[in-house]
Amino acid sequence: MAQNILVTGASSGFGRLITETLLKRGHTVVASMRGTTEKNRTAADGLQAAGAKVVEIDVTREESVNQGVADAIQAAGRLDVVVNNAGVGVLGLQESFTPADWQKIFDVNLFGVQRVNRAVLPHLRDRRAGLLIHVTSLLGRFTIPFYGPYNASKWALEALTENYRVELSGLGIDVCLVEPGGFPTTFHDNLVKPSDASRDAGYGELARAPEMSVASFRKALQANPAQDPQLVADAVAALVDTPPGQRPFRTVVDKMGMGDALQSYNEQQEQITHGIYKGLGIESMLTLKVS
Repeated sequence: MAQNILVTGASSGFGRLITETLLKRGHTVVASMRGTTEKNRTAADGLQAAGAKVVEIDVTREESVNQGVADAIQAAGRLDVVVNNAGVGVLGLQESFTPADWQKIFDVNLFGVQRVNRAVLPHLRDRRAGLLIHVTSLLGRFTIPFYGPYNASKWALEALTENYRVELSGLGIDVCLVEPGGFPTTFHDNLVKPSDASRDAGYGELARAPEMSVASFRKALQANPAQDPQLVADAVAALVDTPPGQRPFRTVVDKMGMGDALQSYNEQQEQITHGIYKGLGIESMLTLKVS
């Protein structure tokens, strides 16, 4: 069944692929991004030509989010699904990131999602139906060095999503996570570096490790064509097309080996969560109420 879908961060990377894939499957898609008439004008024009409705949303500004969501609802008539995809990555030694750097990362990766959800949830609650999809990362399940603020923001986003899952289930609003590994997209071209690089000197040879690490990973991606970003778009589309009440809470997307290792971790956590909720007498909150 065709649905009306808002995708954030649609100008490039996963967001653009998700938008194009959903359009091809017959859905109405509202693509949001910053700078629709400026730096992202070409991207906006391209998505409009493909059939998307484009709205301006800067997820770091509440007034922009509120207006953009209102514009999306007006353009589509209603919203059935929101794909919270907008995000930013980092590269560097964790100590060298200033508190302002951390605030910048969390403002997009975590608070931006909360702003979008707060803007759209009254609309979904009134309809007693809907789907929120949050694009997190395998690095929201485990950590590797040199991505500290990104790791932390995605761990926080996982927790935020788990809470929404149980608080919205009784209202008929489904909540899902998509957890990609690293993919060859423009995401890696825009990594935020630490503002206080003077701290790096205290780490000796390790100061060179972040750049060496990302260069090595890029080579690994080039050697593994199976790690196709389209897989992430297909995973999102599959969740949209799955009937309410039948969607998995977590979907891992990775062909580099890390995803396989985390799948059993996710399954074990789901069992633990159900066990604890059953002991607390609230296990029903883990089940979507389908009207």
